[in-house]
Amino acid sequence: QRILRLAEMCRRLETEEEKVLPFYPSSLAEQEQQDARRILAASPDEPLARALQDYVGLERFWQRFNKAKLEEKGLERARAALASRNRQLRELLQRYLAGAALSQKVPRDPPPL
Repeated sequence: QRILRLAEMCRRLETEEEKVLPFYPSSLAEQEQQDARRILAASPDEPLARALQDYVGLERFWQRFNKAKLEEKGLERARAALASRNRQLRELLQRYLAGAALSQKVPRDPPPL
């Protein structure tokens, strides 16, 4: 009940895009979607499946949770890629600065003999 209450509170804070397109489009083919709808519409025979009918209201929560986890993993990968690129650029900058400092120490004209 607490999760459902929090979900209702969060619904007010959603952006318009999240309200219109809250999830990624399905990757199932049309026939697969029809099969899934048919299976979901049938009444469950197993006790565990019947017990899960009580938690259908949490389906939207789990969809949002999974979407958030996917986005989190994507951001972690992007951050790791940016950190790697930052390291490479720092190394290049250090080499450039070391080369510039070395070239300033070398005299431009050779000393007269």
